[in-house]
Amino acid sequence: MKQLCLFFALAVLPLSPHAQAQAIKLKVSDNKRFIITDKGKPFVWLGDTAWELFHRLNREEATEYLTTRAKQGFTVIQAVVLAELDGLRVPNPYGEIPLHDFSPEKPNEKYFEHVDFIVNKAEELGLVIGMLPTWGDKLYSLFPGAGPVVFNRKNAAVFGEFLGKRYEHKPIVWILGGDRNVDSLEVLEIWRAMALGLRKGDKGKHLISFHPRGEASSSYALHNEDWLDFNMYQSGHAFRYNKVYQYATNDYLLRPTKPFVDGEPAYEDLAVRFWADWDWKDALDENGIVKDRSYFKRGFFTAHDVRVHAYWDFLSGACGYTYGNNAVWQMFKKGSKPIIACLTDWREALDRPGANDMQHVRKLVEVRPLSKIIPDQSLVYGLNKNDSTHIRAAVASDNSFALAYLSVGQSITVVMKKIADKNIVAWWYDPRKGTSSKIGEFTNAGLQTFTPPSSGEGNDWVLILDSASKKYPKP
Repeated sequence: MKQLCLFFALAVLPLSPHAQAQAIKLKVSDNKRFIITDKGKPFVWLGDTAWELFHRLNREEATEYLTTRAKQGFTVIQAVVLAELDGLRVPNPYGEIPLHDFSPEKPNEKYFEHVDFIVNKAEELGLVIGMLPTWGDKLYSLFPGAGPVVFNRKNAAVFGEFLGKRYEHKPIVWILGGDRNVDSLEVLEIWRAMALGLRKGDKGKHLISFHPRGEASSSYALHNEDWLDFNMYQSGHAFRYNKVYQYATNDYLLRPTKPFVDGEPAYEDLAVRFWADWDWKDALDENGIVKDRSYFKRGFFTAHDVRVHAYWDFLSGACGYTYGNNAVWQMFKKGSKPIIACLTDWREALDRPGANDMQHVRKLVEVRPLSKIIPDQSLVYGLNKNDSTHIRAAVASDNSFALAYLSVGQSITVVMKKIADKNIVAWWYDPRKGTSSKIGEFTNAGLQTFTPPSSGEGNDWVLILDSASKKYPKP
């Protein structure tokens, strides 16, 4: 079996001061549903989109950002080497651009020393960098960006090998793409060349995925590519109560089986369908912060929205979920020009409620192990609409527990006997606080209705049903 491993070595690059002899390996699980450690434990992909991290933050700011996210329980930081926001022309905080003469075969050592610093700091804090070699606008696309287009097959392979060698022993997952789909056969060949270059450079030590445009999955064009270790979809920013479970179900049923991650769902503090309200300059104050929210007719995505999408994803079979905040992805600073109108600057955004709620998501899928979760909608009795009242459910592979997420505190009628025991213990888990309360013990037969402690928008709950004989700890 092909073993594709991600190495966490606290000091293999000479520039890292943190030396340890032992490396921890990550790989795709034997059943191809999850990412696991070399000890067989599941790795929970809890990501953050920090696309402009390498490009816009200095070392002190990057340290502040990474330290905060590590404390909040995040495990993966997604960032771009050749950045979206005119990253080939606009220098980093130290006046450096990534390439000489716009050539991927001529990387600027000074620029990459800054990338090195951030990668090493992430490693020190126990974080993985989901590293995008480039944003997708540096290749031909039906949706061109700042660009310029600089890649062809030859230099993509060279650039991939350069990155692979440089970060061979670092905590990296490679993410190709960058908000673009595969829009031609030539583009497909360029991505293949880059992937093979990465493999050659890092000797196959890191996993590879692909970040597509909104409302698409890497599986649509690349599922059968040998170099694609797991799929990533971008469920996007178009809807509240987005049906992320539809992307998950599609990728879950594909063969060969591969893990999958929602790599870009709706961002907290982003205007819903932001592109429909683009002329927002008069809605900003002197610092570039939104002062008139009424201009944005559809409102902004909230902490509740990001929780809904996270739990819907995980209970639909995803091995990971990536949180995002509108100010953080662009590293917006007061007084500068936002790319998309922001409610705060990046620093204030770090402590937004949705970001802090992600630690509770991780807690739940660790105490009721993610590696056992199998989507099972048959747990839910009765009509289950595809709207805000939609319920996602899952049952453990050994039938020792079941989970159901109630996005607006709606009642649920459960088909019992999904748990392999005469009696079950039921709990309410609060996704806002990470606390739980025991409902009681029930005979495992027939139908049973459960009504959460509160209901309405912002009052989401997780119902946990445990086998009584397993004596699971309080979640």
